[in-house]
Amino acid sequence: MYTSRVSGHVDAPRAAVYRALVSAEAIARWRVPDGMTGEVHEFDAREGGGFRVSLTYEAPDASGKSAAHTDTYHGHFARLVPDEQVVEVLEFEAVDPALRGAMTLTTTLTDAEGGGTDVVMVHEGIPDAVPAADNETGTRMALANLARLVEADGSS
Repeated sequence: MYTSRVSGHVDAPRAAVYRALVSAEAIARWRVPDGMTGEVHEFDAREGGGFRVSLTYEAPDASGKSAAHTDTYHGHFARLVPDEQVVEVLEFEAVDPALRGAMTLTTTLTDAEGGGTDVVMVHEGIPDAVPAADNETGTRMALANLARLVEADGSS
């Protein structure tokens, strides 16, 4: 298992970014890497509340962790600090034991110097079977999507 850390800037206030972290509709739009589509099956944004999300590859030759072309994960919100932090514990729904196990994703929001929000996403307990470069690339894509979504919303 390993840990990844990805950070970025969103030109919007922390409250707007936080809302996108705890909205099923927003999650379905931003937490989807390029070349995939997303579906939120369950989403209860409260401490202890659960979620279940599927990401499906658009390319017919791409292989999923949970099904032929799909990565499905489920979990719960371990900690929610409004406008500051979201801690999620999640696990892939995978048959392969090398892809299973609880991971923790901690997203921390801070005021950026000069305005906007700095976002840090720390993924702990990622199975070694998930290539580190793939995890980092997917997280960077999602963070860029988050910035586009929140900045376009005009909530700044």
